[in-house]
Amino acid sequence: MANSSVQTKATVKQAAKMGVFTLVIMNIVAVVSLRGLPAEAEYGVSSAFYYILAAIVFLVPVSLVAAELAAMFPYQQGGMFRWIGEAFGDKPGFLGIWLQWIESTIWYPTVLTFGAVSLAFIGMDHIYDTHLAANKLYTIVVVLAIYWLATFISLKGMDWVGKVSKIGGLVGTIIPVGLIVVCAVIYLATGGKSQMDWHGSFIPDFSNFNNIVLAVSIFLFYAGMEMSGVHVREIKNPTVNYPKAVIIGAIATVAIFVLGTYALGVIIPAKDINLVQSLLVGFDNYFSVLHIKWLSPIIAIALAFGVLAGVLTWVAGPSKGVFAVGQAGYLPKFFQKTNKNGVQKNILYVQGGVVTVLALLMVVMPSVESFYQILSQLTCILYLIAYLLMFASAIRLRYNMKDAPRPYRLGKTGNGVMWLIAGVGFIGSLTAFIFSFFPPSQIEMGSNAVWFTVLILGTIIFVVLPFIILRFKKDSWNSMGTDFVPFHWDNSPGAAAIRQKAAEEFAAENAAEVPAHASALLSHATSINKAAASKSTATGTDSKTV
Repeated sequence: MANSSVQTKATVKQAAKMGVFTLVIMNIVAVVSLRGLPAEAEYGVSSAFYYILAAIVFLVPVSLVAAELAAMFPYQQGGMFRWIGEAFGDKPGFLGIWLQWIESTIWYPTVLTFGAVSLAFIGMDHIYDTHLAANKLYTIVVVLAIYWLATFISLKGMDWVGKVSKIGGLVGTIIPVGLIVVCAVIYLATGGKSQMDWHGSFIPDFSNFNNIVLAVSIFLFYAGMEMSGVHVREIKNPTVNYPKAVIIGAIATVAIFVLGTYALGVIIPAKDINLVQSLLVGFDNYFSVLHIKWLSPIIAIALAFGVLAGVLTWVAGPSKGVFAVGQAGYLPKFFQKTNKNGVQKNILYVQGGVVTVLALLMVVMPSVESFYQILSQLTCILYLIAYLLMFASAIRLRYNMKDAPRPYRLGKTGNGVMWLIAGVGFIGSLTAFIFSFFPPSQIEMGSNAVWFTVLILGTIIFVVLPFIILRFKKDSWNSMGTDFVPFHWDNSPGAAAIRQKAAEEFAAENAAEVPAHASALLSHATSINKAAASKSTATGTDSKTV
């Protein structure tokens, strides 16, 4: 029942710092979910075009912008809350981290559905496994079991999260995609017939509106590269290692998606692809042809472990950003409580309750696949709103914090490169946001009225909720001795001193490895904090919202 920021701070300092390799794997695990391969395998050769296009207009901008923002605020926690809040004020910042958290909460049942399907294929009876994977009761039980296991691991702290995520990412994502690609190469080299038409057009038929609607879901496949920004204070040499990790992770992500999708399309005809089951069926088909059927249950377990690792990364990420919001006094004390490991326990419990309710809603959907798709679309819509705010913030910060040191900077001089990259990301996100409201014709969704009602009302409710919370914000929510570093625009009494102390601690900790970065950040912080302290003393300014 500990709620001591001193305890939290001590826990962070005692924990081992994450290096580049661990962070790269965590980023890949956070972004890459092999469950998405079947959705794009339907498009054959042109699927690579969608992946590359989405990478150019979304993944690359997200990765580069997040790298600059995280390096710019290496000792200030909060992730999106920090980045958006520094640019536009605490309310938009709260909205950004809220949407990142709530979309991940809604997303859990969809990715865990894939984990349940993976475990269904542990058996050797393909027909029985297929029927079990489509069983709603079985799916609900497994979804909740994996989720709560991830939650209890998260309660152990970031050391556990980092280790399990690294092992799970290798065993459950990187090795399986490498294996299916090798199987495809061997299959074709030994005379196997490809189910993919290699003579098809690489550029899709954009006149088919329904294809565009389903393909736009690829944006969500790439979501999450910025999520590790909430762990910036737990990263070794963050001004250098964070940008390096997100860029390496982005390149690896595109390669995994393109090669994995092609390998799946080689063995399964497009007309037989099922969004939930086809990846396991693809492995099963390859193993049958290559006479290594005994690998089927092993790969099923590995994929389920990969799902656990991915969910674990997300359970520990956005919830920590929300915890930072609570520490800043924007949530009731209940959400600020931590366990002995400094982990945001009550936020994780509430999150688990929401996931449990959502999993139970699967009963009212016409099929597991339709439930899977409608929740995927809602998460995409909510997350894209947060990304729109993030891209706008990156541009805004070039003007309202133009003199702030940027250890990683887009463009050596001027703001043109930032406008180009963040602008492309903003337009791409806005386009995907609009198309996400249209139901895909390839999946039986039941009533279109249910589809539009869930998406429109869901979006409105989740966007309005954080402002309702802020409307009832109380002074009693503020914690004494909080670990939260105030925003640069906060001139309230004591804010400058807290910022200065955090800057000095970061500079001392990183002076040996990156002396130039540490010195520049400390010098800039000192300048801002002296001016703020003088203004606060002269005017008695209270904490403000911009």
